[in-house]
Amino acid sequence: MKIQNKAVFPTTSFFVIALMLSMPQVFAEDVNVSTPQGTSVPGCETSNECFIPYTVSINVGDIVTWSNDDSAAHTVTAGSASEGPSGVFDSSLFMAGTTFSHQFEQEGEFPYFCMVHPWMEGTILVGTSMEKQPKSTGTEMTTTAMTEKVDVTFEHEIVGGTVTSSYVDTDANSLIIGLNAEANGQITATLPRDIIDAKVGDADDNFFVLVDGEEVDFEETITSEARTLEVQFPAGADEIEVIGTFVIPEFGTIAAMILAAAVISIIAISAKSRLSIMPRL
Repeated sequence: MKIQNKAVFPTTSFFVIALMLSMPQVFAEDVNVSTPQGTSVPGCETSNECFIPYTVSINVGDIVTWSNDDSAAHTVTAGSASEGPSGVFDSSLFMAGTTFSHQFEQEGEFPYFCMVHPWMEGTILVGTSMEKQPKSTGTEMTTTAMTEKVDVTFEHEIVGGTVTSSYVDTDANSLIIGLNAEANGQITATLPRDIIDAKVGDADDNFFVLVDGEEVDFEETITSEARTLEVQFPAGADEIEVIGTFVIPEFGTIAAMILAAAVISIIAISAKSRLSIMPRL
């Protein structure tokens, strides 16, 4: 009897299994979170609108993309302001108009915050059994705090150029140092904590330093009264920005209001005193 050899082909079930194994990658979602305008000043935390949406529920394997829709630089750092970074993810400093993405491959609850503006907090809930919350409707904060720029002075030594200006930007929590950089050089700036500081909870944290908008490395010496930075800059540099968690102007709007109130009180008291000593007719 003649035996005919037949080709053996994979069964249909084999293809089904292969397709099912590939499905998790196909159905991974990219969820968007916005950092809206005006979050660089306190206030958004009262309505949980520092990140929109404030809480996001996703499945394992999903990707969350944060967009910086503010005019100030921010970070997206896993952890909390009270306990510090957890190390799960960290965007580092990302500027206005840029994004940061992270893929979550484990179940759990992942709180996060901005290291520059520690009142900004959000939470990512990761789990296949979790019901996803409705996506953001696009409603964002429309109120933008007015930026206050106040001139300040501090001790510094500079090689390769001169300092042309220095002021704090209360909206961005930063100190802006204007430069006339004639050559590659370095500035050593001693920044009192009553002008600018960087804290997360009760612990010191690093400043972010940008030279002409680009983040750079620097050396830092910390004392209880001040923080001294050594920052290198290239020839032609125009500006160094030091970003902390908060700035305290030497003489800002609040101080001016207090002084004005004090002056008015003195005038009123003086006028009343003169009236009390005038002889009656």
